[in-house]
Amino acid sequence: MYKLGIDLGGTNIAAGIVDENYSVIAKYSMPTLLPDTPKNIVGRIMDASYKALKRANLSVDDISSVGIGSPGAVDSNKGIVLFANNLNFRNVDLGGMLSEKFGKKVYCENDANAAAFGEYLVTGSKEDTLVAITIGTGIGGGIIIDGKIYSGNRYSGGELGHMVINFEGIKCSCGRRGCFEAYASANALIGQTKEAMQKNLNSAMWSLCNGNINDVTGKTAFDGLKIGDATAKQVVEKYADYVSIGLVDIINTIGPSKICISGGISNEGEYILEPIRRHIELNRPINCQTSVYVAKLGNDAGIVGAANLDISR
Repeated sequence: MYKLGIDLGGTNIAAGIVDENYSVIAKYSMPTLLPDTPKNIVGRIMDASYKALKRANLSVDDISSVGIGSPGAVDSNKGIVLFANNLNFRNVDLGGMLSEKFGKKVYCENDANAAAFGEYLVTGSKEDTLVAITIGTGIGGGIIIDGKIYSGNRYSGGELGHMVINFEGIKCSCGRRGCFEAYASANALIGQTKEAMQKNLNSAMWSLCNGNINDVTGKTAFDGLKIGDATAKQVVEKYADYVSIGLVDIINTIGPSKICISGGISNEGEYILEPIRRHIELNRPINCQTSVYVAKLGNDAGIVGAANLDISR
């Protein structure tokens, strides 16, 4: 039997059919179109799901389990999204609404937790503790301990982007100062790149963005590094240091066997992993053997994890 996994995001809804080998055999993605009501969003979720099923030449009757990952604090026992700021959801019975539509139980979980569980399924063993870090506009996190999703009190655990790494530092969007996210997100990297370019008008990064600093992206510093630009190298090294500070804190606190990194920055592969590992090695606790690697499933992690939420408990 196949399973249906749904990844609900602030920008897109992705639905996929997952087989017993954790492979996505068909999927369909469409815009979330926010702001909108929960009822209308559920309608688009169903539309994406049925189109994914059609691509796989399957019907709902061929699906043994349905799961969805949603942003925000999600009561995974009741299927209720307690609060999701970007969706404007508060106490939304997402599981109940979808169960009524599908005619079968729908499992719900935080989207970062679902993605972490997907990665665990394809890379972990029952004894592994895995932490998944998604580096994008912000920083998301998911924690898997002994094969189970760790949700914390009131389903609000795993907000790893809001660990403080500099208590007198930059103000974060959450209102605190010095959060991991404020220094190590893709948005933070863009800001660091622009600052370095403004201090060095001879940097090759100016030509990479056609002289327009507003065209700087999370790739600009890495592209500059690859062509030997000294300023770009300094930006990447400093950024890797920020990322590693947060990862060492995670290692010290949780002691995971694995940390996987996803999001756009992870596409840089060893260009980002090598300095991160080097910085961790200088600061990691004695005898800690945590491996750090790029997530195996990429954008499909949320779909694979959501589809298998029935075995996450």
